[in-house]
Amino acid sequence: MRCPFCSHEDTTVVETRDSEEGDVVRRRRRCQSCDKRFTTYEHAEIALPSVVKKDGTRAEFDPAKVRASMTLALRKRPVSLEQIDAAMERIQEKLLNSGAKEVLSAKVGEHVMRELKRIDKVAYVRFASVYRSFEDVDEFRQLIRDI
Repeated sequence: MRCPFCSHEDTTVVETRDSEEGDVVRRRRRCQSCDKRFTTYEHAEIALPSVVKKDGTRAEFDPAKVRASMTLALRKRPVSLEQIDAAMERIQEKLLNSGAKEVLSAKVGEHVMRELKRIDKVAYVRFASVYRSFEDVDEFRQLIRDI
């Protein structure tokens, strides 16, 4: 780690502490050249895959967009925030575990539908009707039969 005061590259760790949540490591360092002390913070960087949209454009995975879509489908349904959070965790975990650098938006939609089907069937039908662009009642009937 380079010293922020003199840019010398030789520093030593004087003290290391974990945060209360356990997701950040705080390190006090001392420069071997100018003897000044400074603090660094270390945290895990989670690299979710990029999303490839239907038109071929790429965007970073945005959990807020996925949560907003799920929340809209779950509107006025008896589902707790904890259930939504758990579903979001499972979706992100599946994306991370896939090891892929890119994922099709359709795959993200399938993950969302699977989670909605698990926590609330009505929300699942709502989301699927928009996501799959149903054009007639027969498509709804088929989806409901599949449930």
